Order: sequence, then C-alpha cells, then structure tokens
Amino acid sequence: MSSFKRIAISNRHLCLRPLPRQVLRLSGQVDALILREKDLSEDEYEILARRVQEACQAAGIQLICHTFAEAARKIGCGSLHLPLPLLLEKQGELGDFSLIGASVHSLEEARLAQQAGANYVTASNIYETGCKAGLPGKGTAFLKEICAETSMEVFALGGITDENEGEIRAAGAQGACRMSGYMQL
Repeated sequence: MSSFKRIAISNRHLCLRPLPRQVLRLSGQVDALILREKDLSEDEYEILARRVQEACQAAGIQLICHTFAEAARKIGCGSLHLPLPLLLEKQGELGDFSLIGASVHSLEEARLAQQAGANYVTASNIYETGCKAGLPGKGTAFLKEICAETSMEVFALGGITDENEGEIRAAGAQGACRMSGYMQL
C-alpha cells in the first residue's frame, strides 16, 4: 500500500454477506477497518469485534474499534475511534490505546480532538453522500484547512470515490474513508 491510507468503515447492514467475510474481501484494498456498529450493545459489539478481528488479521487489515473502549480492551485491540463528545468525556482514560481517532465536522472540532489526545481525525462530510442525505458536502477547502491547521493525520470521509480520491490527496489528507463502496463490494 502507498503512504495514502484507505480505511473502510463498517456497516454490516449494507453487506451482502456476513461482515467477517466482507472484511476478507477487502484484503489488499484497505489498510484499516473502523468497526462502526453503533446499533449494538457493548456485549454484542464485543462478540462481533472478536470475529472481525480474526478476519482483519487474516486479511492484513488493522482493526480500529469504534465507541466501545471496554470491548476493545477485552479483545486486545489497541486502536479506538470515538465520536468527539465521547473522546472529550473519556479524555485522560485512554492511555492504554496506541491509536485514538475522532470524528470531526469543523476546524474547531479538529482542534478539540487534537487537544484531547487524538492521533487522527476523520473529517466529514467532504462530498454529498447518501449516508447524510440532503447535507451538502463541505468540499476540499474544508479538508485542506484541517490538514494545514492541525498536526494529526486527517482522513477524508463522505462521498469518496475512485474519481475524486485525487482531489483528497491534493488537499493534503493522509487518506480516505469509505463505507458503502467497501461494504457493498
């Protein structure tokens, strides 16, 4: 893989097959998977995370757990992605994680995430996307600003395709995240 990273964001409801099998299909195409299954309880999430972790290991994909810090700890996952309010709430309690990310939607939020200890952020939504129907994309100027004004890795999210990925690279992002494109592959 190049230094530009590709990250899949999970949504098992979009998959045509069980999520662990879908992860195996992503081998060689993505560097990491954010396991974002927010409709599950923490216990249900932990069960799924164990199965997905096995698939990620087999596929050579880094697993990043989402929201559920205790489940991540129980399965030995050292990477955690949090919504910004949860990162701010748990600030100072996450020292055992080697990688911490946060979702941001403004430069101010990106700065808060950095101050709270995030190593990276996902900045969204860059382009219009079905996941945020009716919400216009913020565009590459927004992405460029976050890249220039913070020292974290910045990953673009929202409406990313093969056709516009070059614009994301040109804006200075270290990578791009996709949900539908990878979950429906």
